[in-house]
Amino acid sequence: MHPAARTRTTLRTGPAPVPQPRTRRIRSLIDADALRVLHRAARVLLDDLPELTDRLLAVLREQEPAYRTALENDPAATRQEAYHSLRHSVTSLLDPRGTREAAHRCTWRIGVARAEQGLPLDALLHAFRLGGSLVWQRLVEETTRSEPEDIRLLVHVATDVWNFVDEHCTLVADAYRQAERQLAWRRENRVRLLAAALLDGTSRIADLPETAERLCLPEHGRYVVVAAAGGRPQDPAPGGSVYRHAGVEVDYGIVLLGDEGDEETGRDPVVALGLPTDGRAGCRIGVGGAVTGLAAVRDARRLADLALSICPPEGGTVRLAEHLPEALVVSCAELGATLTERVLGPLLRLEPADRDVLLDTLVAWFACEGSAQRAGERLYCHRNTVLNRLRRCEQLIGRSLARPHDVVEIGLALTARRLLRG
Repeated sequence: MHPAARTRTTLRTGPAPVPQPRTRRIRSLIDADALRVLHRAARVLLDDLPELTDRLLAVLREQEPAYRTALENDPAATRQEAYHSLRHSVTSLLDPRGTREAAHRCTWRIGVARAEQGLPLDALLHAFRLGGSLVWQRLVEETTRSEPEDIRLLVHVATDVWNFVDEHCTLVADAYRQAERQLAWRRENRVRLLAAALLDGTSRIADLPETAERLCLPEHGRYVVVAAAGGRPQDPAPGGSVYRHAGVEVDYGIVLLGDEGDEETGRDPVVALGLPTDGRAGCRIGVGGAVTGLAAVRDARRLADLALSICPPEGGTVRLAEHLPEALVVSCAELGATLTERVLGPLLRLEPADRDVLLDTLVAWFACEGSAQRAGERLYCHRNTVLNRLRRCEQLIGRSLARPHDVVEIGLALTARRLLRG
């Protein structure tokens, strides 16, 4: 004998190993018997699927009001859904691997369809658990009827059956929630598109009823549009209906007004939208005029844009009704520029230092409502100095500050220069 072989056979320490019972083999035999019993009962259930479906629908009608409504509105589709779900449940007992994907697809479709129909998720999960409970009950009934002594073997596959039910409850819930998110996104996007069309004036007359419903605004109400740039809205004030539309550079708010004169009785559209009223943080806000009907919201938005264009760069709120002369100037920039050149041209062509002194004097005089005394206090000079500068302005531009028509022209020209200079 080879020495190495002798050494390997003679070197042994510790007690001799004791053969252990082959528990896995015993477990395997039990599993095989349990599966045999399960498959035998499942094949019977497969033949009795119509009756099983009827039982499930009867239980749902009795215990789940949401399905009671579904059965009344569309009994054929509800029965088909229950039948296919039960068929996949039973066939999965016979061939788990081969039917897994088809069963998953069926459950996913049910979750999506029920989300789209608005069936509550709790009702859907309850239906799946009732279906699983009914399948298990029928397995027990069939085994008790055909082979009572094998009923104990079903205990070994109970976990697998209920794991299947839990798996599909999770799957149908995931499908439902994903479909719900997609539906919510579609609804929000639809609302945004309808509101954008309303503000842009591209909304069709046929879309107005849907727009009113989606925006929760009456089709024939009175509205004002608010345009805001650089401001973050806070919580809107209670009362009244508003809709906020976020834009790239300008945000818009559509505010429902009450009866005629509502805007003069303390209902502030700016407050209703939760926007700051003090112009803080550079927030620029333009409030347009009131219009009647959703179809006229485009005009209201145009007026709000006009008011916003008058708003100073540092921020503030401009209400169009209080700034109509400025709005007239800005609404046609070409005419405003022409007016500025025609009225103030000789003054604007002076040396910058001289020009600025005279222009500042004119602006101060208008701001002080024609008072040379107050204009002088604002400019830190004597009243006579103001009067001398004003006379020089009159000579240069060929107009008199004593004639109302000339005063209107000069005032509009100064406004046009201020607003259109940038």
